[in-house]
Amino acid sequence: MAGHSKWANIQHRKGRQDKARSKVFSKLSKEITIAAKLGGPDPDANPRLRLAVQNAKGQSMPKDNIERAINKGQGGDGEDYEEIRYEGFGPGGIGVIVEVSTDNRNRAAAEVRTAFSKNGGNMGETGSVAFMFDNVGEIRYDESVADEEAMLEAAIEAGAEDVIQESSLNDDDEEVGEHVIYCAREDLNEVMTALQAVYGEAKSAKIIWKPQTLTPVEGDKVPTVMKLMDVLDDLDDVQNVYANFDISDEDMANA
Repeated sequence: MAGHSKWANIQHRKGRQDKARSKVFSKLSKEITIAAKLGGPDPDANPRLRLAVQNAKGQSMPKDNIERAINKGQGGDGEDYEEIRYEGFGPGGIGVIVEVSTDNRNRAAAEVRTAFSKNGGNMGETGSVAFMFDNVGEIRYDESVADEEAMLEAAIEAGAEDVIQESSLNDDDEEVGEHVIYCAREDLNEVMTALQAVYGEAKSAKIIWKPQTLTPVEGDKVPTVMKLMDVLDDLDDVQNVYANFDISDEDMANA
């Protein structure tokens, strides 16, 4: 989504790559552990684990880390994680969805609520924000694997609903393009498998909350929005943060 892509870029430009990567690995490991615990250690027989492992590989997570996370899920010594969705509003009235995996519901709720209240936002009731988003499948490929027309044709044939182009920053701080494919939530594995047969493994494939419309954020609200996103993402229990903000490149560069 637009907000998330820009947010990732500003984190990168602020020199937080190493910290961000460590955090990403931690979140990926937790998702692999949960998936293995719930559905077994075989990715071919466990669609959720297959997605988690593929996303870990897409982030260059070491094979040993992946195997440790799977073994933790199967060993019976991992935490009993509960998956919870929190919803709230940020500066400028933006909608925010926070997905949490936690072994302590009270701690997670308190930390998320505090993050909102100290950074210009407030928690909402369940359903107060989710109606502004669509829960869909998202698959990402580097633009180098195909031109726009070829990717669109392959994606639609595979059962996808839409393809857009986005840009992000790589580890060398270079802007690279990506094909972003959207599909119905229930079709993600089928679409991913069909595209993999043509273009190989995707950079990432997951279920996301995609904003139906974006809310413009300008001026002095921009740094506050970015701080809220940053604080939420840094919480240990938080797996994913989605928001429907739209910030200009100029304001983002100055944030």
